[in-house]
Amino acid sequence: MQNILEIAIKKGFKEIYNSAIESVEFQATKKDFEGDITIVIFAFLRVVKGNPVEIGTKIGEYLKENVSQVSDFNVIKGFLNLVIDDSYFISSFNNILKTENFGFITPNLNEKAVMVEYSSPNTNKPLHLGHIRNNLLGYSVAEIIKASGKKVYKTQIINDRGIHICKSMLAWQRFGNGETPKSTGLKGDKLVGNYYVKFDQEYKAEIAQLIVEGKTEKEAKSEAPIILDAQKMLLKWEAGDAEVVALWKKMNQWVYTGFDETYKELGVNFDKNYYESNTYLLGKDIVAEGLKKGIFYKKEDGSVWIDLTEEGLDEKIVLRADGTAVYMTQDIGTAIERFKDFNLDELVYTVGNEQDYHFKVLFLILDKLGFDWAKNCYHLSYGMVDLPSGKMKSREGTVVDADDLMLEMTKTAGDISQELGKLEGYSEEEKATLYKIIGLGALKYYILKVDPKKRILFNPEESVDFAGNTGPFIQYTYARIQSILRKATFNYNQEISNLKLHKKERSLIKQLQLFPETIQLAAKNHSPALIANYTYDLVKDYNSFYQTVPILGCENEQEKIIRTQLSAKVSEIIKSAFKLLGINVPERM
Repeated sequence: MQNILEIAIKKGFKEIYNSAIESVEFQATKKDFEGDITIVIFAFLRVVKGNPVEIGTKIGEYLKENVSQVSDFNVIKGFLNLVIDDSYFISSFNNILKTENFGFITPNLNEKAVMVEYSSPNTNKPLHLGHIRNNLLGYSVAEIIKASGKKVYKTQIINDRGIHICKSMLAWQRFGNGETPKSTGLKGDKLVGNYYVKFDQEYKAEIAQLIVEGKTEKEAKSEAPIILDAQKMLLKWEAGDAEVVALWKKMNQWVYTGFDETYKELGVNFDKNYYESNTYLLGKDIVAEGLKKGIFYKKEDGSVWIDLTEEGLDEKIVLRADGTAVYMTQDIGTAIERFKDFNLDELVYTVGNEQDYHFKVLFLILDKLGFDWAKNCYHLSYGMVDLPSGKMKSREGTVVDADDLMLEMTKTAGDISQELGKLEGYSEEEKATLYKIIGLGALKYYILKVDPKKRILFNPEESVDFAGNTGPFIQYTYARIQSILRKATFNYNQEISNLKLHKKERSLIKQLQLFPETIQLAAKNHSPALIANYTYDLVKDYNSFYQTVPILGCENEQEKIIRTQLSAKVSEIIKSAFKLLGINVPERM
C-alpha cells in the first residue's frame, strides 16, 4: 500500500505544485484519530512553502480522487490521516490466508550462511540461570535469522580444558571414592560440579591454615598445596599424560551427557560443537604473521601485543612470554577457521556484557589483519539475570541451577493452574505435559520479551501470571482460539470479498500485516524481544476483537466466516511467533 501511495503523492506534488519530492514519511495512524496510514506533511515544507494543513488537504483530495483504495482523509496539524477502503484490507487478508508459513522466507542454501554461537559452557559445573538467558537468546536469534531467509548454523565452543577443569578432576580423584553418575543417581554435570565446589572448600581451608602459620593472603593463595597440585595436573594434561587425559575424558563425558539432558529439556540444539581442547592452539600462526606485518609488536620479555590506543582502546596481549596463547589468540584462530569451514557471511557471538571490551578488541584485530568479514562479526551482548534473592555464584555451590529452575517453573505453573481450577477432564499425564508447556513458556517469554542489553530481575511467580505481558496469557489466548475452531462445524474456507469490516477486524488485519516485517526487523537487530512484544500486541488486539464482536454467534454468514478465518490465522501466527522463541503452545488450557 505504501508503494502505491508514495508513487501517487510524488505524482500529485508534480501536478499541484510542479515540485519533486524525494521521499514520503509514513506512520501508523494514532488510535485517537480516524485513519489507517498517516503521512507527515512537515517533511514536505523543505520543498513547498505554505500552511501544512492546506498542503495536507490538497494532497488528501488528490489521493481520494486518484487512488481507489483511499476512501477518506483528515488533516490534524501537519499530519494527513488516510482512511483505506475495506476492499484493500479484505484483499490483503485473503492473500495472508493463502500464504503458507506467512512471514517466513525459505533460506537459499546456496548463499552464504550466518553462524550463531551460544551456550559455550565450562565442563566443571552444571548450567545455571545465566546460561538459560544465553541459550534462549542464541537459539531464538538463530531461528529468527533462519525465518528471515538466511541459512543458519548453531554452534557452541565448550570450555573443556584449563585450571578450572583440573580443580574438579583433582577433587574427585582425592575425595570421590570412585563414585559415578550411575552409582550416585546424579546427573554427570551435577556430580562434577559438586567436586568443583569441594575443591574450593578445601582450597579455602588450606589458605586459612597458611595464614595462621604466618603467610600473607597473597602468599597463601599461591602456595596452598591443592592449587599447586591442580597446576601440576594441568601441565600433565598439556604434556598428554595418559592417566590424566583418561580421567579428563571420563569426567567430561559425564558432563556432556548431563548437558544434553538440560538442552533437551530447554528445547535448544546445535549443528556443530567446538572444543577448546582442539582450538586453544589456533591463532598462534596468525599472530606470527601479524608480527611480521607490524600489526603486533614484541615486548622485551618476549610477549606479543597490539596497540589499540589510537582507536580509543588500550594495549592488548595476544601471546604470553612463554609462547602460550591467551583467549584472544584462540578467538582469532577460531573465527578464521569458522569463516573458512562454513562459507559464512556473519558470525554472532552470544556472550554476556562483561565481555563487551573483549569483542571490541577481537573484531578490531580481525579487521587490522585484513579480514573483510570482520565487519560482519556481531557481539549479541546481554545483561545479567538476577533472582529476587540476589546474584548467582558457582564456587560456593549456591548457584541457581538451570534444571532446578525449570522444575520449579513447571511446579509453579501447576500450582497456579490448580488454583484457577480450569483442569476438569484432564488426565494426570495431560496435566503434567500442560504444566511443563506453561512453566517453560513463562520462563522463556519473561526472559525474551526484554531487550537483550537490559539486566533482568527474574520473578518466577510474576512470569506465570495468566494476565498481562506473559507467556501463559498468550498461550491461553491460543488455546481459547482452538476451542472456538473446534466448535466451528461449518465450512469457513471460502474467500470473502464484499463486506463492511468492523474496526476491530481492520485492526487485527493491520497487526497481521506487520508480521513479515517484524521478523526481518528482529533478525536485523538480533532481538527476540521484537517478536515477543509483537505477539503480545496481536493477542491484545484479538482479545479486544473477541470481547467486542460475536464470532460463531454471527447472524451474517460472511461475517461469521471472516471472523472465524481471522481467529484461525491469529492462532497460526501466535504459534509461528512462539516457535521462533522456542515456546510451545497448548491446544487446550
